[in-house]
Amino acid sequence: MNIQELIRPTIKRLKPYSSARDEFQGTSNDMVFLDANENPFENGVNRYPDPQQRKLKTVLSEIKGLPTQNILLGNGSDEVLDLIYRAFCEPNQDNIITLPPTYGMYSVLANINAIEIKEVNLTDDFQLQVDKILEAANKNSKILFLCSPNNPSGNSFKNEDIEQLLKLFKGIVVIDEAYIDFSDNPSWLVRLSDFPNLIVTQTLSKAYGMAGIRLGICYASEYIISVLNRIKPPYNVNELTQQKAIELLSKKDIANQQIENILKERKKLNSKLELVPFVLKTFPSDANFILAKVDDATKRYNQLIEKGIVVRNRTTQKGCENCLRFTVGTSDENIKLIDTLKSIQ
Repeated sequence: MNIQELIRPTIKRLKPYSSARDEFQGTSNDMVFLDANENPFENGVNRYPDPQQRKLKTVLSEIKGLPTQNILLGNGSDEVLDLIYRAFCEPNQDNIITLPPTYGMYSVLANINAIEIKEVNLTDDFQLQVDKILEAANKNSKILFLCSPNNPSGNSFKNEDIEQLLKLFKGIVVIDEAYIDFSDNPSWLVRLSDFPNLIVTQTLSKAYGMAGIRLGICYASEYIISVLNRIKPPYNVNELTQQKAIELLSKKDIANQQIENILKERKKLNSKLELVPFVLKTFPSDANFILAKVDDATKRYNQLIEKGIVVRNRTTQKGCENCLRFTVGTSDENIKLIDTLKSIQ
């Protein structure tokens, strides 16, 4: 597969914006910076941030075992996904394939970018229909989105199905691994060099507890990363986000402890949910949440709201009729949830 042929012609011709911090890349020691029209009075954030987030990428490179040239950072995963659309999809011409029920922003971003959406539903147990996906694809199908572990169902897709799609789909395959830290399955990062059309996205919002700083991560071939770097905004990740990410990533033991705690609580919560009379079924989860089928999702959602507990009503999503999604909270929060569920009629 020639990835260059998938890039939009306008993107190939594009001359990227060159910021002051892009043009000077030497050491900052004892330098007087009069190039970027910044306020010269130091307060910690008066200077523009590193547009390439070099220090933060070095930290991630050490954690993930990948060169920094294979990493792109964005203002949340949503910006990363939007950049992928802009690089590969011609408006009013190309299409993408999504697999409902799945993360809703894939479709929102497609609509924003004037890209047709082809939907191939997951099976009743939320697995891939490989043959139907390949049948739905045509010469204008540029991106296939695989959310694994999947949101909102929580399960991971079968590795052999994903590999088949990576080999046979004639476009970019984006594997969204926002919840991979809660799964026993290895990340597809270990196969990144095997598939030139593979993009893996991850986030610091879930397992690392950094939802508030908005930092999304894209891992891909050096060529794809270079293309995305050409079209990203020059200072898309602010200084405070970079500093906080470096700080918290250095506390890996804390993150590991929290992940371990969430996994224990997930198991306990699942066993307790199964004992609630109106919970008809819980679905296997590799994420930090549990999808459960109930008798009447809207009724139970409203009852929980009245009791001061907010969950997610997923009943409008394909394959999720009368389903509620429960994020795994602290031990006390989970006990309160179960006690409340048992108390409502």
